[in-house]
Amino acid sequence: MSNMQTSWQVEESTYKEIENACKEIYIRSLKDLPPDIRAAVQRAYDKETYATGKQILSTILKNIDVADEENMLICQDTGIPVFFIKIGRNVRFDGIRLEEAIREGTKRATLEHPLRSSVCDTITRKNTGTAIGKKVPVLNWEFVEGSSIELMALPKGSGSENMSYLKMLYPAEGLNGAKKFIIDCVINSGANPCPPTLVGVGMGGTADLCTALAKKAAAREIGKPNPDPTIAALEEELLDAINLTGIGPNGLGGAVTALAVHIETADTHITMNPVAVNMMCWPARRIRATFEESQSVVISY
Repeated sequence: MSNMQTSWQVEESTYKEIENACKEIYIRSLKDLPPDIRAAVQRAYDKETYATGKQILSTILKNIDVADEENMLICQDTGIPVFFIKIGRNVRFDGIRLEEAIREGTKRATLEHPLRSSVCDTITRKNTGTAIGKKVPVLNWEFVEGSSIELMALPKGSGSENMSYLKMLYPAEGLNGAKKFIIDCVINSGANPCPPTLVGVGMGGTADLCTALAKKAAAREIGKPNPDPTIAALEEELLDAINLTGIGPNGLGGAVTALAVHIETADTHITMNPVAVNMMCWPARRIRATFEESQSVVISY
């Protein structure tokens, strides 16, 4: 009964607010780097011992400054639009209308800013010109406690998304097999995902769930380890190992190949051991808009 008393029935005016906010956060996500990423790049610069790697990181820091000063895009690749959506259990909403608002906001951002559209038909390769298309934006839904709607925009560049991996390991390969696969993925990717990267890892579930977990892990804020201490320790172990590869910034050698390793897990079948890797390039772009009944939208990182 208490849930019914505190429920929020989303009205049409809110969907219009969501559309406007999606337009804003998609644009801002391409220009305004989250504080945790800025701090991680600065730490990478301070830690880097290779002259070439330090020079590249200095250029990256300058790139961030210029984007701030000139209100410009951090990277020319506007990516494929991805949204992570959290819906509170007390929110009563029209899912189709919400999806329409997200699509329209993304389209308006591309046409009205304007931004480069990178979305095309898979078969004909014809660019839609609007950054939306069949099943794009990519929407990831999660239902949580509370009475709010949270939308996180995550424009995903092709350099890092092309370096995505899934392997259905045998259970006998165990954790050591998973570690080897993850490190091999980073080595095989080399300079392609614009290192230093944020390495997202999914472990467990099915093939589709595992890859979704890797994307979710890549979207996590740096400095927030997995709440499970065992998994958090594995994140640190893998980060240290990856940074010993010497790939370095832009793949030209250095002590910093990854800014962080994040892992998300799910239980799986007794005869399965799936592992997925999804990397973010150094400008791991994301920004959120949160809505609550009778309150103004809150934009945050």
